[in-house]
Amino acid sequence: MKRFMDEDFLLNTDFSRRLFHEYAEKMPIIDYHCHISPREIAEDKRFSGITEIWLGGDHYKWRLMRSAGVEEKYITGDASDKEKFMKWAETLGRAIGNPLYHWSHLELKRYFGYDGLLNEDTAEEVYELCNEKLRSPEMSAKNIIRRSGVKVICTTDDPADSLEWHKMIKDSGFETRVLPAWRPDRAKNIAKADFTDYIAKLSEVSGVDITDFSSLCDALSKRMDFFADMGCSVSDHGLGYVCFFPADDAEIERIFAKRLAGGKLSSEEILRYETAFMLFMGHKYAEHGWVMQLHYGVKRDNNTPMFDSTGPDTGYDCIDNHTSAAELADFLNALEKDHALPKTILYSLNPADNAYIDTVIGCFQNSEAVGKIQHGAAWWFNDHKQGMRDQLTSLAELGYLAGFVGMLTDSRSFLSYTRHEYFRRVLCGLIGEWVENGEFPADEKTVGKIVSDISCNNAEKYFGF
Repeated sequence: MKRFMDEDFLLNTDFSRRLFHEYAEKMPIIDYHCHISPREIAEDKRFSGITEIWLGGDHYKWRLMRSAGVEEKYITGDASDKEKFMKWAETLGRAIGNPLYHWSHLELKRYFGYDGLLNEDTAEEVYELCNEKLRSPEMSAKNIIRRSGVKVICTTDDPADSLEWHKMIKDSGFETRVLPAWRPDRAKNIAKADFTDYIAKLSEVSGVDITDFSSLCDALSKRMDFFADMGCSVSDHGLGYVCFFPADDAEIERIFAKRLAGGKLSSEEILRYETAFMLFMGHKYAEHGWVMQLHYGVKRDNNTPMFDSTGPDTGYDCIDNHTSAAELADFLNALEKDHALPKTILYSLNPADNAYIDTVIGCFQNSEAVGKIQHGAAWWFNDHKQGMRDQLTSLAELGYLAGFVGMLTDSRSFLSYTRHEYFRRVLCGLIGEWVENGEFPADEKTVGKIVSDISCNNAEKYFGF
């Protein structure tokens, strides 16, 4: 029987172990999409305790605790930090098969030097140990990033953001590059109740009087220029699904005017506007040389009473299956026909979409980049061992795995960088099995380079960091 999570965790062959320890383990991290706060980096935040840095805002953990029958007061309620941690430890101790069990213990090992198990029996010991460690300046936000080996971070930023914290980070001389990433969801979500309020804010920040769709595009273009000056080269869109329902300019202007006047839009009108918006964005990304990331396949905020109580991103989202290969292909093709298809990364929350993504992207690859259109890393409900293996296998079988840009954290936590280690272990384990089975030659030079490239080098080159 193997020891729990030893140094060869998930590495089941000699070749896998060599790949990880010699080629993947020490590679820098390029975190090209995350949700950590640039303000907390700029201010080099010190954390009050393990509950804040580990459980604060982590809807993965909240969702698991609810599944284990934990009362909400110990999750998002008014229980003390220690009480919340104790409930988490009790939950985690029985979370067999869940990736949170692995992630949490990797974080305890790498950041707190704790090699034991976290459960209800050890909760007190771990709580005190972690809080003591967090009192050290070595556990500030910047120092956590340093010790994690992070070379580049791309945060998630609204077009109306001042980016003042990014400027402060840059001026501080911090050696990790912290760059903004463009997330214009609020300008796309025309059906949201706060849409007109947001348009007013965007108008003020951009200095453009937004009275129609054309002037909205002008305002967004001005803000993109500002973001580009601040080092942005990456966009991201949180979509329910990828739609393609084109309309002429006059129809889009009519829909936009109707919404600004307070009118209620039909489902068809919403789809037409969102299509026009995304096509405009795609053209602008191609013009700027930015990478377009599309995260889709999710249905959000499904529990209305709990959404009303706790708000968005609190653990009430699920996989959706609305996007079709036809809609995705037609959207990409519309940009390609205008010679305006940017580098694009596609992430579906639905694991059943792996094969269709890999066949769609093959229709739009060219010499502009190795893997110009990427099948993004296994995302959210899929970023566990099997989800990663399925995504990697599908991409290898139907595309070009050697050109893959690899892992991202997509997290709000400064301790999430161990997910890159987890991913690299899964990657090396899978490739090592292929070599062991005689499915690929035991050519360490070639395979080692593939692993190093996927771990870091491909992303650095693809994004131009």
